[in-house]
Amino acid sequence: MIRPLLFTALILAAVAPALADTVHVATASNFSQPLRLLAQAFEEKTQYRVRISTASTGKLYAQIKHGAPYHLFLSADQRRPEKLVQEGLAIPDSRFTYAVGRLVLWAPQQLFPGEAKALISQPGLRRFSIANPKTAPYGAAARQTLKAMGLWKPLQGRLVRGENIAQTFQFVASRAAEMGLVAYSQLSEETKSTGYHWVVPQALYDPVRQDAVLLKRGTDNPAAKAFLTFLQSERARALIRALGYGLDSR
Repeated sequence: MIRPLLFTALILAAVAPALADTVHVATASNFSQPLRLLAQAFEEKTQYRVRISTASTGKLYAQIKHGAPYHLFLSADQRRPEKLVQEGLAIPDSRFTYAVGRLVLWAPQQLFPGEAKALISQPGLRRFSIANPKTAPYGAAARQTLKAMGLWKPLQGRLVRGENIAQTFQFVASRAAEMGLVAYSQLSEETKSTGYHWVVPQALYDPVRQDAVLLKRGTDNPAAKAFLTFLQSERARALIRALGYGLDSR
């Protein structure tokens, strides 16, 4: 009969290699679909596996602070990864910008020949969706945009705030809001052609630079290090660009 302690040791020995072969990535909501495609490409060329958790950047940061078992953090901003480095929860020299997000005004199945400001200002508009500026970087960019256009105060009674940019997109797609400011990468070729979309000029909001960082929990995880390297490869950068993101020049 195997003693309990010996049995536990055997189980841990069997599980450890499997854990080392898996990287658990926490990603901001706007990057969930691109990450799935990147993970698929990564898994095809390595023996490693990718596990993905998705939420708003603010929520993921709070989870990491409270001990969530993530190895990598793909944020939608630079501030939270930098804070994790300062707080001793992430590796300083691992941080880099993996994508630069773009904001777009989207109104599905609505064709409008005029300017974006006139579309947003129309009297019949009941609900306008943005991500929560307090937790989602795309929400902060949306707030900056509306303030720059002089529309932040007039829209206060009509704003529908998504917990993250994925929920914001869903609000508009389901017609819970007639239009909204979403991530350009969320629009398919079909949605671009059947509705109204206006790519917001970069001058109206701070660049949404999205940083990745290796967390302390991933320090000894070879899968985490391999995936971080893959994200910086030309193959990954080409895919990220094709999915509607900008890239920092090298």
